[in-house]
Amino acid sequence: MKTAFLTDSRFRNHTNGPHHPERPARLDAIDEALQRNGLWDALWKPEFAAAQDEHLLLCHTLQLVERIQRMAAAGGGSIDPDTAVSPASFEVARLAVGAAVRAVDAVLGGECDNAFVAVRPPGHHAETNRAMGFCLFNNIACAARYAQRQHGLERVAILDWDVHHGNGTQEIFYEDPSAFFFSVHQAPLFPYQGWREERGRGAAIGTTMNVPLSAGQGDDEYAQVWELLAEPVQEFAPQMIFISAGFDAHARDPLGGMRVSAAGFRHLMQQTKTWAEQLCDGRIVCVLEGGYDLDGLSESVAATLAELMSG
Repeated sequence: MKTAFLTDSRFRNHTNGPHHPERPARLDAIDEALQRNGLWDALWKPEFAAAQDEHLLLCHTLQLVERIQRMAAAGGGSIDPDTAVSPASFEVARLAVGAAVRAVDAVLGGECDNAFVAVRPPGHHAETNRAMGFCLFNNIACAARYAQRQHGLERVAILDWDVHHGNGTQEIFYEDPSAFFFSVHQAPLFPYQGWREERGRGAAIGTTMNVPLSAGQGDDEYAQVWELLAEPVQEFAPQMIFISAGFDAHARDPLGGMRVSAAGFRHLMQQTKTWAEQLCDGRIVCVLEGGYDLDGLSESVAATLAELMSG
């Protein structure tokens, strides 16, 4: 398999302040693990540019985009106690969306089989008009909408295995029957959403699926959840699968209480690859979300990429 890996040193320029778990060292740890495991040189690393306003406005209001831009230009500030804007954050967040959009072009254009987008800040908590939870713009939602608008895909699936519910992605697609959104997450835990009865609205009822789990679940329990997901994904028949690849369900993560291992994440990717090969010519784009223990994060990303590259 030819796998694209999209990252850039500029993603280190977004800062959240001292002692914040979402820190530049996360990407350093990933790069080092890929080099240590012999994966780095086998990955294709395409160039990409920052997203245009039109890409951000696929999912966000102009009000939100301009707010982040103004805050960065004014030297930065805090959106909430968890979410900061530094002077470089607006350009870095645009670059993160641009990387995800480029991954879509690469996969759908046949330049590669699948892609992993290693960016920061993460995105899945960002709603249409609200940045929150370490997230400024919703990278994966913008990429999925771009796949539909630019490439004409009629159905996309976004699967989120981050330990926190992807509330922003759910909100953006909650009334959109052309997107299937699935989240398995620890509950109760920030953002305190994602209950089973949240299933979509209007014509989109049934295209949102949440599986909240109590703390302490590990590889076996996550594998069982993925088995439950098989039938609805196959019925929806997406033309591309996106993964909100957060690794804070890892047993060592300081912000979660789950017990998933790197091998457990690789198993989830193996199952997802099987569906993608059956349904959409293997087209998968993974976008990094959480994961705050550097060893757990980097080992899990390496395992996930090794599975993407296999076959």
